[in-house]
Amino acid sequence: MNLSPKDFGLPPRTVLEEIDKNKIAIVINRKSRIIMADGRKILDKVKIIQKAQPGTSVVLKTTAPVCSKTTRLLEEEGVGLIRL
Repeated sequence: MNLSPKDFGLPPRTVLEEIDKNKIAIVINRKSRIIMADGRKILDKVKIIQKAQPGTSVVLKTTAPVCSKTTRLLEEEGVGLIRL
């Protein structure tokens, strides 16, 4: 089920999907690689979501290849990765 990013105070182009009751996915569908700059922006969005709904876990759901350093950064911050 898709969620409205405006409810969390995120930009309207952000795609959010509710996976479980306490699990939200940030969906990125593109062909270009997700690099560190993207990873930092994703972490900013994760913090906004967790501030709006404490106790919610956030994962990244993507079709794009993810840089190994970015994968490590996201895992260290507790953000899971789902590859489509």
